[in-house]
Amino acid sequence: MEFMLDTANLAAIEQFMAVVPVAGVTSNPSIIKSEGKIDFFEHMKQIRKLIGMECSLHAQVVSQTYEGMLADAHAILSQIDDQVYIKVPVSAVGLQVIKALKKQGVNVTATAIYTKFQGYLAIAAKADYIAPYFNRMENLNSDAAEAIEEMSREIRRSNSQTKILAASFKNVKQVNTALECGAHSATMGVNIISQAFADPSIQKAVDDFTSDWQAVYGETTISTLN
Repeated sequence: MEFMLDTANLAAIEQFMAVVPVAGVTSNPSIIKSEGKIDFFEHMKQIRKLIGMECSLHAQVVSQTYEGMLADAHAILSQIDDQVYIKVPVSAVGLQVIKALKKQGVNVTATAIYTKFQGYLAIAAKADYIAPYFNRMENLNSDAAEAIEEMSREIRRSNSQTKILAASFKNVKQVNTALECGAHSATMGVNIISQAFADPSIQKAVDDFTSDWQAVYGETTISTLN
């Protein structure tokens, strides 16, 4: 099970890297937009510096043509590093690009997946990750949980090395569902992770433990016991 941060905010990445067992950081043009007109390559290098080479970094092409997508991909690889996972939308053109990049040995994350069929095609094209959009599928009255279950079955049937990187969440429950239905990974905004710790019952339990300890030992902590 892998947890990834779906953000390009350096402060947020640094903060949550210290808290969560982060397996990677994902981004897309919309996420980049939220950071303003940054120096894209330098900014992504800063993210890599924060997360290290042991975590995966995912950056998306922006062109809509075959040649343009490939050019974007190779610019990312040359200007950031050659271990970046290139995010490519699973359109007709995008699928061509995925096949070409995999022949070149490039790490690929197939994104913008709304249907099982898109997922099946990306699995067959040997994408390293496929990213079904959980909440967006739900908004289109598609059964996201069932789609992820079937994609997971296809991966097992075909003995594929592809991993499901579930994305597009509005709450923690959706993340749980995606993982329980067979997603290997989930990428989420830091607001989703914050939700996970926002339950007041958690802090109440911590406060109760502290109160019970102090009722016996006062302000003395375990590390200062004689």
